[in-house]
Amino acid sequence: MHRIKKTGRVLLKTIAIIALVIFILILTFKVTTKINPPKVSNPDIENLQIAQVDSSFFYIKNNWLQKNNEGLWEMYIEGEAYERGLINGKLTKKFIYKQENAFLNQIKVMIPSESYLKFLKNFLAFFNRNIDKHIIPEYQEEIFGISQSASHQFDFIGSNYHRILNYHAAHDIGHALQNMNLVACTAFAGWNTFSEDSSIIIGRNFDFYVGDEFAEDKIIMFCNPEHGYNFMIITWGGMIGATSGMNDQGLTVTLNASKSEIPFGAATPISLVAREILQYASTIDEAYEIAKKRKTFVSESLFIGSAKDGKTATIEKSPKKQALFESNSDFIICSNHFQDKEMQLPELLEANASDYATLYRFNRVNELIHQNPKLTINSVVKILRDQNGMNNEDIGMGNEKAINQLIAHHSVIFKPNDLKVWVSTAPFQLGKFICYDLKKVFETAENKRSFKPIHEEDLTIPADTFLYSKNYQSFNRFKEIRTQIQASLKTNKRIQDENLLFKEIVELNPEFFETYIYIGDYFAHFSINDKAILAYNKALTKEMPNIYQSENIRSKINALSN
Repeated sequence: MHRIKKTGRVLLKTIAIIALVIFILILTFKVTTKINPPKVSNPDIENLQIAQVDSSFFYIKNNWLQKNNEGLWEMYIEGEAYERGLINGKLTKKFIYKQENAFLNQIKVMIPSESYLKFLKNFLAFFNRNIDKHIIPEYQEEIFGISQSASHQFDFIGSNYHRILNYHAAHDIGHALQNMNLVACTAFAGWNTFSEDSSIIIGRNFDFYVGDEFAEDKIIMFCNPEHGYNFMIITWGGMIGATSGMNDQGLTVTLNASKSEIPFGAATPISLVAREILQYASTIDEAYEIAKKRKTFVSESLFIGSAKDGKTATIEKSPKKQALFESNSDFIICSNHFQDKEMQLPELLEANASDYATLYRFNRVNELIHQNPKLTINSVVKILRDQNGMNNEDIGMGNEKAINQLIAHHSVIFKPNDLKVWVSTAPFQLGKFICYDLKKVFETAENKRSFKPIHEEDLTIPADTFLYSKNYQSFNRFKEIRTQIQASLKTNKRIQDENLLFKEIVELNPEFFETYIYIGDYFAHFSINDKAILAYNKALTKEMPNIYQSENIRSKINALSN
């Protein structure tokens, strides 16, 4: 009996210790992941209300938001940091909600497990627990201002400020998950002998994909900050960072991911580094020094065009080092790998270009530039819209090896010397490209009280004819069937007339490797191994994005064969 009581006391003591440890861990997690917003208040602007003129025009003081006839939202923001953020949030409140909801819905599609999502949420909260220490006070205040218009519907993730702050690192997390094809951007530039008028011309596709809905309400933001240069960026609700932009000094910045290790600690989101460069730099050297001051947690290429320098260069930045890569020619290309000798990855140096999408796309851009050496706005658009592989080979619609992967959030062309920028309209880079003259926009932006077009109508580039083709209809139907297959796997229910459906998806996109992976995954899921193996083997005959995916398919075949 004494031994039983003693055992009971030991058990109770053990349980108490475990409970205490769990309590301490929870308390530590709550304390270490708590991010306090900056202490800032301005009652004079916090109580300002939006003046709505009609469904396409809204304003607060000198700040305004309007929707142009091509479906793009245009916004002008001015003042000090907190004021900019607060008014930005008020004007874009419905977009902040829509973007956050779309982002979370896409995450659920990619990660359907509720338990893993909960783990991921807590991991990211802990991972980014010190993110505010890596963001300059000015941008903390601006983000805090925006966050006051965020929805409390998502408080289960974190406070409004915590969430909006962390979403600025979503671009970086997407880079770390490149193999999921979230981020695979392409940029290039020409000047002197590779430009029709010898001035710099830059083209870029921003292939950051988190669902079609996420790209529906793009915002072209023109910012007149209290400090620094006026600039424009292409953004979305709740986002103050820059992925593509130009300032009134003719300096441009675009982001291109490079292969990164999984990060293990918070640092400055790369979009905020790009934003700081746009706001405070006028030359490549100044941009380099700003980037050097900031620690980042992923590897990134900052593609910098400069009217003052008369060229474009790439700042290649990893968590541990930084280098400036400059071309020996009058053109430069940037995909998703470093080119400076000190920054290059050995595996890419020794690789066959067909083994990696980033090398393959680089070579395809190089091929097209040399076919059109005197770059013009129209030839740049043609390259940005190109869906073919090397030597114009058909590699399937949506292939990561294509310059145009039919996933772009936006596509943009810069003429820094003229302070002109062309921005694509939906869908992807297939719609019209409309032109903004930064000088004119900022000269007429203040005191705007009604809708008036601010783009240069006579410089509009027509939509891609592919948009009206049978192939585009096929691509949309292809995506519908893909969604149907994914839903079938999620619900564990077989599709009626599955053979007819699979015949159709093959006819819609026969050269795309993923067409056969979807079919293979379906049959493997329902243990129809012979058909799954046939589909996987067919996928291997197509242009695969990288060796990792090829190896993954071979491992699936081996597993099903044993």
